[in-house]
Amino acid sequence: MSKHRIVIEPGTENSNYWKDLWNYRGLFYFLAWRDILVRYKQTAIGILWAVLRPLLTIFVMAFIGWLFNSDVPEGVPRILLVSAATLPWQFFSSSFSESSNSLISNSNLLTKVYFPRLIVPVSTVIVCLIDFLISFVILLGIMLYYQYLPDVKIIMLPLFLLLALITSMGAGLFIAALNVKYRDFRYVIPFIVQFGLYVSPIAFSSVDIYNNEKIPQLVKYIYSLNPMVGVIDGFRWCLFGGATPLNMNGFLTSVLISVLLLIIGVRYFRKMEKSFADII
Repeated sequence: MSKHRIVIEPGTENSNYWKDLWNYRGLFYFLAWRDILVRYKQTAIGILWAVLRPLLTIFVMAFIGWLFNSDVPEGVPRILLVSAATLPWQFFSSSFSESSNSLISNSNLLTKVYFPRLIVPVSTVIVCLIDFLISFVILLGIMLYYQYLPDVKIIMLPLFLLLALITSMGAGLFIAALNVKYRDFRYVIPFIVQFGLYVSPIAFSSVDIYNNEKIPQLVKYIYSLNPMVGVIDGFRWCLFGGATPLNMNGFLTSVLISVLLLIIGVRYFRKMEKSFADII
């Protein structure tokens, strides 16, 4: 009597892999819903942490900006300026951190069955996006309090949110793949997030950088390489106006870096994906 063995493996062609992503969408929904349920489980205030965390950051960043007298557009309250930067930054930092650690957190699942591993980090980013939408009520509340009404440019806000998602996804996929093989990256991730907080225009405005003649052009260019500069400047542009996003060259550089991060992140993740189960 002959015995047959069934081997489950991913498609050999990229087209099959992306088709697999769609076929396994049920698993994607399950992982995202599971993370939503357990995120604030056994906490006293539950989902309110999605509002409280960015709110505390807003107050701290607003105080720092006031302390150093950073530039504020005329007629725009400082706390509103900081809020427009804190929310996309909070989304990036949380989605980057959690997607980077997502494969390690789901190691038992990776070693049991085949499914496109890309589902795991992407599902964590979507959960962070839901947190962002919840915390967005902070910005709406502050705008309502100050009776601030943005112009029609606010319809462009989803595009800059998409840019933040692309940035966090690309960086998260790349570090997640590295984190499987080199566990040292679990210690590097918090440092990257902390460093990014200081070099992103949250407590200050990009005007403080680009209009400061004491800062060398090379430093300004390096500053624009931070992809979150384009995201945050874009958010502020949508809310506070202006002819174009601040410093168009710097903005386009940030956008280019974000797209490159996504391409590099996906390609490296796909390259390392077949070895995840063996290494982890």
